[in-house]
Amino acid sequence: MPEVGTELHFNSPFQLLVATILSAQCTDKRVNEVTPALFQRFPDAAAMAAAEEKEIHDYVRSVSYPNAKSKHLSAMAKMLVEEFNGVVPSNPDQLTRLPGVGRKTANVVQAVAFGKATMAVDTHVFRVSRRMGLVGKNDNTPFKVEQQLMKNIPETDIPNAHHWLLLHGRYVCTSRKPKCAKCPFDAICPKIIENDK
Repeated sequence: MPEVGTELHFNSPFQLLVATILSAQCTDKRVNEVTPALFQRFPDAAAMAAAEEKEIHDYVRSVSYPNAKSKHLSAMAKMLVEEFNGVVPSNPDQLTRLPGVGRKTANVVQAVAFGKATMAVDTHVFRVSRRMGLVGKNDNTPFKVEQQLMKNIPETDIPNAHHWLLLHGRYVCTSRKPKCAKCPFDAICPKIIENDK
C-alpha cells in the first residue's frame, strides 16, 4: 500500500481535528456518517465557537461519549478563535492545549494536515506493533511504542507508517480473530499475541 491516508472525511485542518476528536473510541465509519451535517452547519472554528454546546451535541449524539465530545468541541473551537485566530496550529504543544486534544490526536493532525513526521499510536498501531515484534515487550505504553517506531522507521516513511499499521490492524491483524492466513507477513510474524491489549 504505497499510498495510504486516513479514512476520515474532511476538507480542512479544522475538520480533520474535529473528526479525529470524534473518532476516539468510535469507528471512522460512524464519524463519517455524522460529519457531513456537522461540517455543513459548522464549516470552521468561528461557526462552531458561536454555537451552543447543545446544538453541537445534537449533531454528534450518535458517536461514543457525545456529552464529553460536544463539550470538548465547543471549548476547542472557542480557544481556536480566541487564541489562534481560528487557525489550527501545527505546533504539538499548542495542539495539545486545545480541549479534547491529546498526543495521539495532535500527532494525527500534524501528520495528515501538515505532513509532519509524527507517529500517532492508537489501539491498532499499539496492538500490531507489539504482535509483530516491531517494538520490545517493555514498550507497553502508547508513548513507548511511538518512541520505538519513530527511532526505527525512516523519517520519510513515518507519515504513511501510521496508516500502514492502523489499516493492517483494522482489517487483517484484528483484535479478536486475526486473519493470519490472509496476512502477507504470516511467515515472519512472531505472533506475540499474549498480553497484547
